Amino acid sequence: MATWQCVKQCGACCNLDPSERPDIAEYLTPKELELYLSMVGEDGWCINFDHTTRECRIYCDRPRFCRVETNIFQDMYGIEPEELNDFAIECCHQQIEGVYGDRSLEMLRFDKAVGIVIRNS
Repeated sequence: MATWQCVKQCGACCNLDPSERPDIAEYLTPKELELYLSMVGEDGWCINFDHTTRECRIYCDRPRFCRVETNIFQDMYGIEPEELNDFAIECCHQQIEGVYGDRSLEMLRFDKAVGIVIRNS
């Protein structure tokens, strides 16, 4: 069974382009939405994402909407704890594919980290 985990130096979730998330106001509070939008740089990437190290500069103090935690996903998206693993894996797949592509090194690293085995037929 695949088990979700964050893959270091991926950063796909740091691509915050609001045009890619048209329903964002539905799951953020007005204050969180204001913070989210203030974090979006001109290129659509989070201003706290270091493109050289591919890491978050504020990781320990990152906002609630940047965290994959059971209680946060239940509150923000209505995801029950037993659904979080599969939901988080699917979210990462969609985001990584959208940012880097479905055959990217980032996707291969993610699939390997979470235990998804891809077999060529």
